[in-house]
Order: sequence, then structure tokens, then C-alpha cells
Amino acid sequence: MVTFTSSGFFMELKLFTDYLLLERHYSQHTALAYEADVMQFMRYLEIEESAELLQIDYNDIRGFVTELLDEHITAKTVNRKVASLKAFYKFQRKVGAIDFNPLAVHKSIKVAKKVQIPFSKDEVRTILEQSKVASGFNEVRNLIIIEILYTTGIRRKELIDLKLYSVNTYESVITVLGKRNKERKIPMLGSLASSMQKYLELRAQIVSQTEQSLLVTDNGVSLYPSFVYRVINSYFAGVSQKVKTSPHILRHSFATHLLDAGADLNSVKELLGHASLASTQVYTHASMATLKGVYASAHPRSSVK
Repeated sequence: MVTFTSSGFFMELKLFTDYLLLERHYSQHTALAYEADVMQFMRYLEIEESAELLQIDYNDIRGFVTELLDEHITAKTVNRKVASLKAFYKFQRKVGAIDFNPLAVHKSIKVAKKVQIPFSKDEVRTILEQSKVASGFNEVRNLIIIEILYTTGIRRKELIDLKLYSVNTYESVITVLGKRNKERKIPMLGSLASSMQKYLELRAQIVSQTEQSLLVTDNGVSLYPSFVYRVINSYFAGVSQKVKTSPHILRHSFATHLLDAGADLNSVKELLGHASLASTQVYTHASMATLKGVYASAHPRSSVK
């Protein structure tokens, strides 16, 4: 059985992080988060004077989870930390450092699902109508950020990572690099293609030829997460009373509005870049209101009729 010294631990932790980055193709942000969770668990074991990292049993995991919950850490965050440990011990099992994964039988804590309320079609339409009269670079850029997110359903990071070569105006297709470096192509609506042409003409006036990022700040450099969030919040705060106005709500609206209009769940799954239907099905609850309305007005036994 392998045990860790201090220096040995950090070497093994680096091997784990490299495994996540190079073999599993996790983003650097995710890999570093997993690394931080493992380090937190190691500190817990040291404080509790419990077993070493590779000699624990499930009771140590339960103690760690209990302590996190006692500190009022949310169930969602606890589940994420335990998922990091599960991946760590799975890796150690893979390389032969341990004989079994102590988290093999662990079940995640149940988390109450929060209903994400999408923007209404009218709210989005009110914003995008401004594109027809937008003129300056800032305004055109801000509106095309919103239009891309709503008409393609891509994630905020995917939006930021778009390059000039990601957009094929001739074929009206946008190529997106999603999670785990999986590439997918999304059709570009005619309205977006028109807005894109307008934006690219203005972009060429302020951006150096070496900058490959499609969407840039006023200074001509690539966008960053808080910038995108501020754009969405500033525009929708004026037309929506929703508590949460974020890039993800636009992605949620994209999926919900497609499903409301009768789009096939598998097609929406492919557009969103989900690995399984289970991830896409979280958007179907919002379409239930529309389904109930149709059902109530159409069924012979409905009191609405």
C-alpha cells in the first residue's frame, strides 16, 4: 500500500491533475478545482489525525461530509467536492496505488432542484429589435453577444472562445468548441448572419489583424466572463423583472423556446452540446406550462372549454 509523504503527496497530486488535463481533457479551471478539493480533504485528515490519504475508509469520507454540512456548505457544493475525491481515488485505483475506491458505494446528497425561469419571447424580442438601429461598435457588439447566446444556445465560455474562423458566413454555420474539446456545428439564422456582417465591419476598424477572438472589448482584446455577464444584466434589467438575468438564462431560454415550439429533444440535445438526454431534460419542465395550456384548451373534458 502506498502512503504519502508531504513531497510525495504533491507529486501524486500533480500526476492526478495532469491526468485530468491530458487524458480526460478537463478544463484547467475544473482540474484546479478538483485539486483544491483533494487538498482540503487532506487538511481535514491531518486535523482529525485520521488515516493517511491512501489508507482511508468510507467512515473518513462520511466524517468529512458531515463537517462540511455542519459548516453550512450547500449540498450541491458538498457533492462537487466528493465527486473530486471520487475521481482522485478512481485514478489511484487505476495506477495501482490502492486496491479499492473508498467512495465506490457513496451516493450523492439529494439537492432540491431550482427552477430556472427563462426570458419570455417578448423580452428577448424587445432587446434584439434594437439591433436594427444599432450603430456604434459597443452597441452592435453588445447586442450580437445577446443574439448569439439566444439563437445558438452556446455557453458563456464557448462564446468567449469563438474565433474569427469559427464563423462561416457562406454556409451560415458557427463551429463551437465545447466541453472536453468536443466540436459541434450550429446553424446560423439569417438575422444573426446579417448582424454578424455588421459587427465584423465595425470590428475591423478597431482590432489588430493578429487578434483572432471573434468578440472583443472596447480595447480590442478578447472578452472575459464578468464582461459578458454585465452586458446581459444591463440589457435585461430594463425589460425583465426576473431575479436572475445571466448568460445561462439565455441558454435556458433558447432550449425552452425550441421545445415549446415542438423541437425534438434529441435535436436540442445536439445543439446544446449535451453528452446525454438527461442533461437536456432539465429544460422540459419549463415547457410543461405550454403543454398544460394546450391540453386544457383542447381536451373534451377540460373545464376551460
